[in-house]
Amino acid sequence: MSINSDQPRILTLPTVPMVIEPVTLEGQYVRLEPLSMDHYAGLSQFAMEEEVWRWFPSPLDTPEELRKFIELALKLQAEGSVLPFTTLYKPTNEVVGCSRFLSLDTHSHHVEIGATLVARAWQRSVINTEAKYLMLRHAFETWGCLRVEFKTDSLNTKSRNALARIGATQEGIFRNHIICANGRVRHSVYFSITDEEWPRVKADLEEKLARPFTPPS
Repeated sequence: MSINSDQPRILTLPTVPMVIEPVTLEGQYVRLEPLSMDHYAGLSQFAMEEEVWRWFPSPLDTPEELRKFIELALKLQAEGSVLPFTTLYKPTNEVVGCSRFLSLDTHSHHVEIGATLVARAWQRSVINTEAKYLMLRHAFETWGCLRVEFKTDSLNTKSRNALARIGATQEGIFRNHIICANGRVRHSVYFSITDEEWPRVKADLEEKLARPFTPPS
C-alpha cells in the first residue's frame, strides 16, 4: 500500500495502551523469552564470533563485552526504553539469538526492532523469520503500533536484503550516523513497516513459515 504524503492521515489515537513489560512470545519454532543473565551461558556459545556481531557499532568479542551487552540491556529495560528478548529454538530449548524492542514511543505508537544476534548455524533460517513475525505481531496487534522501524549498517548487505525479504520498505540513509568503536563512521539505512502494510506482510511471513524446515545438523 502506497502512502500519499499530500493527504495526511487523520485518526483517533489508538485506544490500546502500549503496556511495556516483559512478555514471552511463542511460535511454532521460536520462543522469545525476556532476556536475563541466565541466558549468558547460551549466548556465549556463539555471540562472541565476529561473523555474528561484526555489524554492531561495538564488538562483543570477549566474555566481559558480552556480559556488559546483557547488563546494559537490562538496565535500559528497567528504565523503560527497551524490551529485550532471548531467542530459543523450541524443540531443543537451545539459545540461538537475541533481539529487542527499542525507541519505544508510547505516544505516537511506534517502536524499533533491533540489536539482533543470530547464531551462524541458524542465520538465513526460519529462526529470524519467526522471531521478527512474533515481534511484529506483538507490536501491531497487542500494542496497536502505527509503525515498526529497523536500521542497519549501510554496508550490511545481508541484513538489508533480509529486511526487504520480510516486507520492510527502505526509507533512506542517515549519513555519518554512528562512530563505531574502530573509528569507522557508519551510515545507517532505515526500513519500516506500517500498520496499513502489516496484513500483507503478515500473510507473506505466515506463508514462509508454513514451508518445510530442516534444522541445521
